[in-house]
Amino acid sequence: MQDFPACGLDFAAALAQKAQIVNESLNALIEDRPQIQTSIRKAMLYTLNTPGKRIRSALVLWSCELIRGEITPAAKVAAAAMEMIHTYSLIHDDLPAMDNDDMRRGQPSCHKAFDEATAILAGDALLTLAFEILAKEIDNPATAVGLIRTLAEVAGPAGMIAGQMADLEGEHLKGSASQLRTIHLNKTAKMFAGAAAMGALAGGAHPVQIEALLAYGLKLGLVFQVADDLLDVSGTTEHLGKTAGKDAQQGKITYPKVVGMKESRRVAAALTAEAVDALDAFGPEADILRHLATALLERTR
Repeated sequence: MQDFPACGLDFAAALAQKAQIVNESLNALIEDRPQIQTSIRKAMLYTLNTPGKRIRSALVLWSCELIRGEITPAAKVAAAAMEMIHTYSLIHDDLPAMDNDDMRRGQPSCHKAFDEATAILAGDALLTLAFEILAKEIDNPATAVGLIRTLAEVAGPAGMIAGQMADLEGEHLKGSASQLRTIHLNKTAKMFAGAAAMGALAGGAHPVQIEALLAYGLKLGLVFQVADDLLDVSGTTEHLGKTAGKDAQQGKITYPKVVGMKESRRVAAALTAEAVDALDAFGPEADILRHLATALLERTR
């Protein structure tokens, strides 16, 4: 794959810089809410502060920079909201009733560090807090409404939740490529598309720009999930920070299961090229997003 310059920084440094901005925003937003009950606050911060890569929230910030040339205050709030939704989904994914995983990002899952009831409530708290901060912390009402609508659509019952349900219903079935794509599109890709669109909205993008970034985000999310399926087969628990081989144990419908490892890698490469192509209208200013696509294809954890 082609290598793209990352705005004068190596890509890892560029991502770490964005992650730091997101972390600061998250902690400030929660610190500003002393009314949050202590036990729930501890569980929320425990999972939020595990060493995640912040890819979705970084995508919000990069998309805003692409449109506006800077990170707006609304983009920082939107990135924090995206990370809260993603973290809530991880807490609930790991529960015994769902994927039943004891490890997340190299640390005990929330329900193992605390208990199941606390983990459920911590996830619920992050879910609702994400929409609270979008409603209260963004000055422009139209921008706030657009961000709330976008996040609700991609994370809700026609988005991530639909994908999670289809994923559970597909366990121990042979599965097909079309069924697999439906799961990946809803479970993962729509959240990436939402992140790109939220960044664009926070930067004041016009509809054509938003559509281009939505298309990019969808392809990017599909790349991420195919790579994740491959890593579940080829990675180790220690390296991944979560239980390796869990997809096969639970009979999940995955790309390696349905089409094999070689074809999975070909699909991931093709999706990466499509993600890069979706950015054509933006010119070299979008090179960091092009680099993100290749980085997700080549990731090892």
